[in-house]
Amino acid sequence: MKWSNFQLQIVWIGMLCMNAEFFLDTNVLLYGVSNNPEELHKRNRSREILTGDMIGFSTQVFAEFYVNATKKKGFQLSHQQVMKILEPLKIFPVQPITIDVEWDAFSICSEYNLSYWDSAIIAAAKALGCHTIWSEDLTHGQLYRDILVKNPYME
Repeated sequence: MKWSNFQLQIVWIGMLCMNAEFFLDTNVLLYGVSNNPEELHKRNRSREILTGDMIGFSTQVFAEFYVNATKKKGFQLSHQQVMKILEPLKIFPVQPITIDVEWDAFSICSEYNLSYWDSAIIAAAKALGCHTIWSEDLTHGQLYRDILVKNPYME
C-alpha cells in the first residue's frame, strides 16, 4: 500500500502518542477529506488537528466515517479509499464501544438530554481520558462530565 505524505505524517505523530488528550468526532475526519471548495477552511483546520498529537477516536467514529464517506452525497468514496484513510489512524488510541462505555452513554443520555450517539462520543472520550472533544455537532464550550467541547471551526 502506498501512502501519501499526509498519511505518513499522521503515522509518525501517532507512533509518538500513547495517551489521548483530544477526542475527534466524525465530522473532523469527514471535513479532512472534503473536496467541497466551500469547506476549504474546515478541511485545512481538520488536517491541522489530524496532524497534531494526543488525539484519539472511537470505533463508533470510524464506523460513522466509513458509512458517511461511502454513502453521503459529495463523498461517495470507495471501500479501498476509506480504508486507506483509516489505516494510519489505527495507531492512535481508539476506544471500543464496550458494555461499560455503552452504559455510561445511557447515563449521559439521561443526564444531559442528548442522543445516544452524541452520548456515546462523550462516554468514549471519557474512557480514553480525554479532556477535550473536537466536534461541530456538540455545543461549543459545554462541559460534559469534565470534558470540554470545542468546535474546531469557530477558532
